[in-house]
Amino acid sequence: MELVVRRPEGLYCPPGDFFIDPWRPVERAVITHAHGDHARPGNGHYLASEASRAVLAARLPGIRLDTLAYGERVVHGGVGLSLHPAGHVLGSAQVRIEHQGIVWVVSGDYKLAPDPTCAPFEPLRCTTFVTESTFGLPVYRWPDPARVVGDIASWWRRNAEANRTSVLYGYAFGKAQRIACELAAADALGIGPLACHGAMLALCAAYRAAGVPVPEIQHASELARDTLRRALVLAPPSAAGTPWLRRFGDASDAFASGWMQIRGARRRRALDRGFPLSDHADWPALNAAIEATGATRVVVTHGQVVPMVRWLAERGFDADAFATEFADEGEPEASPATDVDAA
Repeated sequence: MELVVRRPEGLYCPPGDFFIDPWRPVERAVITHAHGDHARPGNGHYLASEASRAVLAARLPGIRLDTLAYGERVVHGGVGLSLHPAGHVLGSAQVRIEHQGIVWVVSGDYKLAPDPTCAPFEPLRCTTFVTESTFGLPVYRWPDPARVVGDIASWWRRNAEANRTSVLYGYAFGKAQRIACELAAADALGIGPLACHGAMLALCAAYRAAGVPVPEIQHASELARDTLRRALVLAPPSAAGTPWLRRFGDASDAFASGWMQIRGARRRRALDRGFPLSDHADWPALNAAIEATGATRVVVTHGQVVPMVRWLAERGFDADAFATEFADEGEPEASPATDVDAA
């Protein structure tokens, strides 16, 4: 029995009559997380994790939203449905669907690395696992996040000592809050002021409303020029090359993203530095997550789809793919070739 199929509107559960992260408006949408390629406006009713409530309210104000605590189970149309931590960003969830003894898990986006801003990934046993594959190539193997955060702090310190503003690009939802919390945990916030682009303020407030202790971050426009010269300014990648940057004068820029694992991606963006810090699973973590499910069938949704399907088939899985409209890392700005304001 196919518990999830692809329809023009998105991934659909026929026995439960609901969609998961639909890309076109539907009546009932189960949302894995609040990134714009997974949580879109226009649906009649939304179901998401309780942990994502504040962020969804900030990004999609006025929607009809019900939430579930992680692990809480409901039955709809004879289908048992529950949401479980995906470790991607605040409120991110895997969707577990059970019907007539068959269990499917739709992962959304996920990572296994620790993150102080969201609940850790929970392995779930299932019959069929629907997985992302954003970084589904062996070249993507993340260094220790603590080491990367240490590198960010060292770069910031050198710039501050030279009276240069440090502008660090990172997605407005998820990455910016994680970086701020990781720097606070590393006791690096004494280097200088922590500031941000205005696009990030409401999301940082939503994190705090959800109980995540994101340190105070000032709006960059509120800082005097002399103060800015020692500041770390968090900004969405869409800010690169815009007039907004002129206020910082002589600045050093960098990008925190899994794409920075590849040197060519940094060169194409003409960045001073690149820090490989991702909110997605790398190649070893993707394989570990898939193995932990015990699934014999795996369906790949987005990212490095063809190589991952081939790899899984060679290892004895019944491997297939869904053609989806999800972005490769968080939202449409995520790939090295595009720049739109998102997370």
